[in-house]
Amino acid sequence: MRVARFHAPGDVRLDDVPEPSPGALEVKIRVRACSMCGTDVKISRFGHHHIHPPRVMGHEIAGEVVEVGGEVGGWEVGDRVQVIAAIPCGECAFCAKGQMNICPDQVSMGYHFDGGFAEYMVVPQNVLKVDGLNRIPEGLSFAEASVAEPLACALNAQELVRINPGDDVVVVGSGPIGCLHVRLARSYGAARVFLVELSRERLDMAAGLVHPDAAICSEDEDAVERIRELTDGRGVDVAITAAASGAAQEQALQMLARGGRISFFGGLPKDKPTITLDSNLVHYSELTIVGANGSSPEHNKRALQLIADGKVPVKDLITHLLPLEQTLEGIGIVSRGEAIKVTIEP
Repeated sequence: MRVARFHAPGDVRLDDVPEPSPGALEVKIRVRACSMCGTDVKISRFGHHHIHPPRVMGHEIAGEVVEVGGEVGGWEVGDRVQVIAAIPCGECAFCAKGQMNICPDQVSMGYHFDGGFAEYMVVPQNVLKVDGLNRIPEGLSFAEASVAEPLACALNAQELVRINPGDDVVVVGSGPIGCLHVRLARSYGAARVFLVELSRERLDMAAGLVHPDAAICSEDEDAVERIRELTDGRGVDVAITAAASGAAQEQALQMLARGGRISFFGGLPKDKPTITLDSNLVHYSELTIVGANGSSPEHNKRALQLIADGKVPVKDLITHLLPLEQTLEGIGIVSRGEAIKVTIEP
């Protein structure tokens, strides 16, 4: 079968490998869709300390069960499934408290296990152990189901930052995650959702799909000043930084109203992880800063249902559907910011 494998930084190849066989506690699926994200681009360029090559990439996975291990119950050939990406241990103190997304013993598809840029893959026992193989609701396409994984991450972040009905929200960053945040915030009843982006071209592409209440290009105007104008000087109730930018975090803090909350959703580069924080701004305005890291198996289930119910549509966000043979082209499209969501259909 054909797979897209990481061999070394700058060396991702389409390889022919034997079809995998599931163990007694595993499930084999025919991959029908595996969406891409910026992490795939970073892996292709720089590798990752958890990846020991060669490794099949891809972690936003949906497919069809084709073989079930002898000791696995509850699954049958033909079942349509979505696979979690981040796999908690299910046993540590954090998992016991329901904080599975920050499990210190977490492993991941496409990192520790071969991922979804392949015709077939094995869902490991680790996933089944934590109920991380999810049935795709009737009527939902495999491509849409593959977007449940990034939506699950956005869901975790918005639960932590507490978006309430009537809130004004700003999302900084108009990539696929930023678009998902806009739509998810609306599903929570946000009064207005503003979108801020440095690139005019990328902002226009995203705004044409998710239709924010205002689309602000921070290269063309002062985004903080514009947000203040839109809110009559008050600021927004919630800010979400869906960009790996320290400047975005610093600016978004200045966009908050008194008592506002901010989600540092996008992680910063490891060689530049710090920002300049006006502590008095946090102190006197009683601001809340919240981190967000990945998602739990339960978030994935709920994300699938949000998509299936039409509360967070994702079909139009998939701007490129490519065959497995064009995986490398897909990585290039993502790296150049020419798409909202690229999905590989092996």
